[in-house]
Amino acid sequence: MTLLDLLHRSTEKFATRTALVTGDRSITYVDLWESVVRLGAALRRLGVKSGERVGLMLPNVPAFVQAYFGILAAGGTVVPLNIQYKAEEIRHVLEDAAIERILTNRLFETTIREACRQLCRPSQVITLDVESGGLEFEAVGAVGPGPGGDPMDPEDVAVCLYTSGTTGRPKGALLTHRNLMSNIVAFHQIAPCDERDIFLCVLPLFHSFAATVLMLFPLSIGARIVLEPRFVPEQSLRSMTKHEVTILCAVPSMYTVWLQLPPLELDLASVRLGISGGAPLPIEVLQRFEARFGISIYEGYGLTEAAPVLTENPLLGLRKVGSVGKPLPGIELRVVDAEGKELPRGEVGEIVAKGPNIMRGYLNQPDATAEALREGWLYTGDLGRQDADGYVYIVDRKKDLIIVGGLNVYPREVEEILASHPAVAEVAVVGIPDATRGEAPKAYVVVGPGAAISKRELLRFMRERLAPFKIPREVEFCQSLPRTISGKVLRQQLRPLARKV
Repeated sequence: MTLLDLLHRSTEKFATRTALVTGDRSITYVDLWESVVRLGAALRRLGVKSGERVGLMLPNVPAFVQAYFGILAAGGTVVPLNIQYKAEEIRHVLEDAAIERILTNRLFETTIREACRQLCRPSQVITLDVESGGLEFEAVGAVGPGPGGDPMDPEDVAVCLYTSGTTGRPKGALLTHRNLMSNIVAFHQIAPCDERDIFLCVLPLFHSFAATVLMLFPLSIGARIVLEPRFVPEQSLRSMTKHEVTILCAVPSMYTVWLQLPPLELDLASVRLGISGGAPLPIEVLQRFEARFGISIYEGYGLTEAAPVLTENPLLGLRKVGSVGKPLPGIELRVVDAEGKELPRGEVGEIVAKGPNIMRGYLNQPDATAEALREGWLYTGDLGRQDADGYVYIVDRKKDLIIVGGLNVYPREVEEILASHPAVAEVAVVGIPDATRGEAPKAYVVVGPGAAISKRELLRFMRERLAPFKIPREVEFCQSLPRTISGKVLRQQLRPLARKV
């Protein structure tokens, strides 16, 4: 099956049931399917070819789902963009993925067009009118069914999801229809959900966690998705009450923020369970949330490169607080040493995984692909251990990844932006604890000889070039950075200092 087959099958079975809800508007499965077919036809008229990568930059509105599947219906590959990206970040994705067309709305049109002006070749910006809750097709000239595209194959690439890499620039993880379908099927085996369930989707759909667990999975079982365009803590809880949400999925920082709200008169009895992912969930937060709201939280773990779920505490089995659960059915998971040799249970090493959900590779990155995929195994870069029952515990990250509210921030990308300022001679970025978002970047900056710059000026410089979640919460000026003899910055010497601030 392909993802388009998934939606078509659900439409045949659940035609008149509600698929998407936003505010007081709703869209049935049959209405969703018809809009997908129309948009697919329109995109083919514009010249979208089989396998062509098409950009998608929209918030959590029905149009995101319609456009996502519409691109697939045209035979294209979906390339979702983070809606917090600035022009330079957008330009990199458009250029790297050779995107000729990008679908968006008026909110992001100006920024995207600015990014397009920096490209060596033109890229068409297709602005959709999504204010009514559904798609308006005037921008793409759709008036009815159009020519059919080439039949899709499960091995075709369905989505190219950009995730930060060790080079400091986001890399495009290529996920096939088979990768994503296998993850959906495996997740369903440990998640007893059906068409009666109602999912709250407040996590951004451009993120792999939300795309699979809060869009593709619910649509595969005929469930309802309540879309929240952005995270407004009290509003999201009231939406759960209003729509009688049964399944809640969030990242740890959201659970933390909900706990900080004053007492509210809300009835959350409909919520059967909560799922946490994207970053480690502090046990204290889990326990306090469960005590206050009466909702059990099940923690899982995954990576974009794994489509993305690797492990989950079984929703019908034993939940071990502090663990991220067991591998999903069909997924092999090992903990290995530096040579790739499997370690005994209980010992800490790098987590590696194998299964039908593992990506094909990184777009235009053969070396990075070879480093991540070795003999069929995905090397995650995360350190962890397994107990005697096979439950996984994340111990630390092997890489220098900083996770801000569930979103990945790699230090080098931030460092490259800072280093581009003429007053900056050297810079290093590390992660520091953040009570709300889990972690936040901190920058250590060495100013060049004879130069002068204030923290305020540096922050303004970064705000113009980086998404808000990547901007360091703190900037500290120093005389020099600790380095090895070979010149590599000793981050481990900076990190303890940062964590004392």
